Amino acid sequence: MPVPPARCRDEALAQSIDGSPSCRDGARHFHGRAGHAPVSQIKGTIRAFSELHEDTDRFWIKFQNLRNFQVQGGGIVDGNGEIWWKNSCKIKKTLAMTFEHCTNLKVTNLHIQNSQQMHLIFQNCVGVNASYLNVTAPGTSPNTDGIHITKTQNIEITTSEIKTGDDCISIVNGSKNIRITNIVCGPGHGISIGSLGENHLEHHVSNVLVDGATLSSTKNGVRIKTWQGGSGYARNITFQNIEMHNVFNPIIINQNYCDKLDESCKEQKSAVQVMDVVYNNIRGTSASEVAIKLECSDTVPCRGIVLENINLSRQGEGEAEANCSNIIGLISLGTPVSPSCPNFGN
Repeated sequence: MPVPPARCRDEALAQSIDGSPSCRDGARHFHGRAGHAPVSQIKGTIRAFSELHEDTDRFWIKFQNLRNFQVQGGGIVDGNGEIWWKNSCKIKKTLAMTFEHCTNLKVTNLHIQNSQQMHLIFQNCVGVNASYLNVTAPGTSPNTDGIHITKTQNIEITTSEIKTGDDCISIVNGSKNIRITNIVCGPGHGISIGSLGENHLEHHVSNVLVDGATLSSTKNGVRIKTWQGGSGYARNITFQNIEMHNVFNPIIINQNYCDKLDESCKEQKSAVQVMDVVYNNIRGTSASEVAIKLECSDTVPCRGIVLENINLSRQGEGEAEANCSNIIGLISLGTPVSPSCPNFGN
């Protein structure tokens, strides 16, 4: 594997970031305080290197250790990821745009496309407002999450359209106080919390509100996924006012998630606690016969799950079903009773 091409690194913040020939394809890392340029604007089209290369530094455009800072769009950030998608996922692919250790951050009107892997990452940030984002990649592109939130709190994402080959929005460990509104998602894998608890780790996600979303032809709708053997919690989560169109798994909790062929997929004695989750006013069509699949841990059951005003029908012929297991305190209000979930309505 060749070494990465020469990089351009900007230690000082710039008033604008554009696709000038001198640094168009190189990585750009912006550090420090925002005193010099509190607003940076993306101009023109910025394209990443198209050549495959192994790189220990996986960040392409990165903003780090900034306070009271804004990034505005107007141009296009193009990860040029097609050649990477065709090759092994073991190659350390670049992340398109990352915000790390930022406080009081505003990101608006960005267009990010065709990332080699994840498109937009918020990591270890506090106080984020992201709006009018457009994130696109082919539905067949692997691991191209649209927006990834990790170890971040007090973040709002609103009025954005995400069409990728993986999660439209993924929320993982250390994240809390998250508000997501007015989202269009699809294709992709839906809006996901997790995965959590991999490698027997303790993970926490709390206080998440998804209010107002349209998901079309996605693999999942709203999903919580955890590994067996972990610990911690995913709690105080609400999904409401959501439209589903031909979604394969509209509502899903999977506490037996595993994408490996090793010991980690065997039954474990611990799990992340999933509790106090509300699904309210979710409507539309399911591409599969099981529209609601709540598969909780048999060692650490889910607690306090509420289904209210759920109206999901089968796309095409047949009836939509609901399957559930290992739930303590499952409440259904205005939702059709399913014989496979015997404690609906209790």
